[in-house]
Amino acid sequence: EMKKPVVAILGRPNVGKSRLFNRLTGTRFAIVEDLPGVTRDRQYGEGEWDGRAFQIVDTGGFEPKTTDVLLKQMREQARVAIEEADIILFMMDGQTGLLPADNEIAMLLRLSEKLVFPIVNKLDGPKHDLNLIEFYELGFEQLFGISAEHGRQIEDLMDEVAAFLPKKRARSTKDETRRIAVIGRPNAGKSTLINSLLGEDRLLTSDIPGTTRDAINTHLVHNEQPYLFVDTAGIRRKRSIAQQVEKYSVVQAFKAIDRADVVLYMIDATQGITTQDQRIVGMAHKKGRSLIILLNKWDLVAKDHKTADTYIKRLRDELKFARYAPVVTISAKTRQRIHRIFPLISDIFVQWKRRISTGEFNRFLEKTLQRNPPKAHRQKRLKIFYGSQVAISPPTFMFVVNDKNLLHFSYERYLKNSIRKAFGFEGSPLKIFFRARPKSDRNKRDLIGK
Repeated sequence: EMKKPVVAILGRPNVGKSRLFNRLTGTRFAIVEDLPGVTRDRQYGEGEWDGRAFQIVDTGGFEPKTTDVLLKQMREQARVAIEEADIILFMMDGQTGLLPADNEIAMLLRLSEKLVFPIVNKLDGPKHDLNLIEFYELGFEQLFGISAEHGRQIEDLMDEVAAFLPKKRARSTKDETRRIAVIGRPNAGKSTLINSLLGEDRLLTSDIPGTTRDAINTHLVHNEQPYLFVDTAGIRRKRSIAQQVEKYSVVQAFKAIDRADVVLYMIDATQGITTQDQRIVGMAHKKGRSLIILLNKWDLVAKDHKTADTYIKRLRDELKFARYAPVVTISAKTRQRIHRIFPLISDIFVQWKRRISTGEFNRFLEKTLQRNPPKAHRQKRLKIFYGSQVAISPPTFMFVVNDKNLLHFSYERYLKNSIRKAFGFEGSPLKIFFRARPKSDRNKRDLIGK
């Protein structure tokens, strides 16, 4: 797959970079609410415009008290953005007007010789368009007045940007990047695991108290297969904001789940499972992601020959809804069983994307119905006319029936278990739903033999 061009959003704090980022990625991926002491370095997201895909970087940052530190900070952010980016969206604030810091950034950009789109934000209506005028002092030929908040004139801007982006080529399945989210409560060992998988200390970033990192993306190729690891580590705790940060780390986990194909959920085996673990695994399940549970720090657990079985059984009881997820006992630190992780990711990714043909599925369904036909309910019996797999990732099945109200949840469970028995789908949640047969279908021959 060709590398997507990188578009960076650059500008002083509070000019609306996150708003624009959210609009272009179509997500709420950048956290806009500002928690004290929780800051962002660089946010990465995926955007697409007019069939052209790009990576988008929001160079946020915190605002130290003194202007000289602020300028230094911004120069640093700008330098990184300029190095990484193919296209730069340079954002200014049409409400506060042109400030010295804007001049500073404009100067850096001119020296960079990169493709720059100067944007004046917060022009919420035509009456604000006059505010554009003073920004022409910066010497740019064309300025784009927008409102990121209200979406005003973003289309014009993006049409111009898209002219410089390559058209998407169809992704061949062979070089598809698999997105892996590594999730777990603080100190479950997420960074250590990613470092172990990478075989290097990629995530040991500078420890400035009060700075944090958002989801950090790490690209890696293993056995010629590209992977993207989304790490949600990096929250330093200050006592006063511990609760908020805990909440923030949950938000982070949810965002990482959103962007992942496979979720590696890490549990500290010395600590056991908490309701927070249940909540986040439940979220991965609801969103239909494939899932592997890693019991980390297994080297620290006192054990006999039964320990693993007992522990895993208890875990299965506490995470009832995710019994399909394989569980591996590991130690990220001593690298115990780390070698099993990649083959497992590979297996369950393939299962998650697997499609069963309608013919094969209905042959299976016929046998399943014969083995255990639905029970009659008040003299009426559920009839299943046929079924088919209507989606992958996660595998989703639809059954066409005579009357949905005749379906008992225990029969639904029987169907789900039978699908798993017949087709596997390890590590994958299954979705199934039932549809009453439309009248126009009544005369069609059913796929299932009478």
